[in-house]
Amino acid sequence: MAGQTDKRFKDMTETPVPRLIMRLAVPTVISMLVTALYNAADTFFVGRISTEAIAAVGLSFSVMAVIQAFGFFFGQGSGTCLSRMLGAGNKKEAGEIAATGLFLSMAFGVILALLAILFLSPLSIFLGATENTLKDTKDYLRIIVLGAPFMMGQFTLNNQLRFQGSAIYAMYGLLAGAVLNIGLDPLLIFGFKLGVSGAAFATVSGQIISFFILLYGCSRGENIRLKLSDIRVNHYYAGQIINGGAASLFRQGLAAVATAMLNRAAGIYGDAAIAGMSVTTRVMMFTASAMIGFGQGYQPVCGFNYGAGRKDRVKEGFFFCVKYGTVFLLIMSALCIIFAPSVIGFFRDDPAVIEVGKTALRFQAAALPLLAFTVITNMMLQAIGKGVKASVTSAARSGLFFVPLILILPKLFGLTGVEATQAAADVLSLLLAVPMAYSELKDM
Repeated sequence: MAGQTDKRFKDMTETPVPRLIMRLAVPTVISMLVTALYNAADTFFVGRISTEAIAAVGLSFSVMAVIQAFGFFFGQGSGTCLSRMLGAGNKKEAGEIAATGLFLSMAFGVILALLAILFLSPLSIFLGATENTLKDTKDYLRIIVLGAPFMMGQFTLNNQLRFQGSAIYAMYGLLAGAVLNIGLDPLLIFGFKLGVSGAAFATVSGQIISFFILLYGCSRGENIRLKLSDIRVNHYYAGQIINGGAASLFRQGLAAVATAMLNRAAGIYGDAAIAGMSVTTRVMMFTASAMIGFGQGYQPVCGFNYGAGRKDRVKEGFFFCVKYGTVFLLIMSALCIIFAPSVIGFFRDDPAVIEVGKTALRFQAAALPLLAFTVITNMMLQAIGKGVKASVTSAARSGLFFVPLILILPKLFGLTGVEATQAAADVLSLLLAVPMAYSELKDM
């Protein structure tokens, strides 16, 4: 144990920072992209049906985002705790927190599914469904929420494996589900003529397969073996999960709220506006996911070296990630601005959808390079234990700035205000992140 600890310490404090970050980031980036791929695949294939169908899937995204948020809440909450316990040699307690986290996530998934089924119609209308999209929204949501326990379970397992240092197992589990989802989408939607219900079945099937592959991954190598007998629902473990997972729930929960508000604001201008904004959200989410995965590769390097007193490596890693993250996002920004009509048309070849989507995509793409500094600042603050600052920066983009802007800008500028809201929120988020990053880097 001592030899392994010394080897890990040497690896984390002496390996060149760029190489170390890239090694840790690659499987995490792939995992994040795979998660984004689920929704992009449904959007692409449903876009072959109708504008109303693609709008319905877009409206349902908020519910899927809530499911993912709670999956990450239980996964990161239990994962951070079990990693500390493993580091302290408390393998028994690590097994208990892992089993408890998975049990609570799936139990909560069952409760969420029952509530959603009971209130399916009012929920769909609340999300922004119109008379034309209500049936498709209900058909899609009804199946998606039935898979909520497995969806939450697979996100929980994915995070637990990642915090044990098994990012490769986590990546394989998500990748297998995504491949199945993409394969089943055209078969069920067009082959069996199930329409939007087929897209929902494909998504849920992929998530269930991911769950069982990840569960199998927990039985391999040095990973914690999950046992029913290890489940301990008590105040101590619940407190540990809340403490470790609250920031994630806060961040991703606000993203779900922001998406719902965006869809409702777009709904005033018709189903094509909802569809155009939905496609834009998927495209931008795919790019942002890569950046977030890159930042998560920086986090263990940041936290470990900060604790070891190697703050020079923390700063080096920060500027490395900001520099190359900005370059990557500049390239993606240019591509999205130049090819915006083609990107939107790839998902739905409807002139009205393309008109809304291309404008929104260009607005958001113009602000996209700013995301590198904002994301890496948030990751650094979280990793070094600056919880309040981390929570504020994580809430800025989808909450602090987005919510008031989506209420104000459409009233002032109409549909253009809806299209520009996220870009404006990104600019303000950067202005908030700069002084917070500067104060911490200066102290180092």
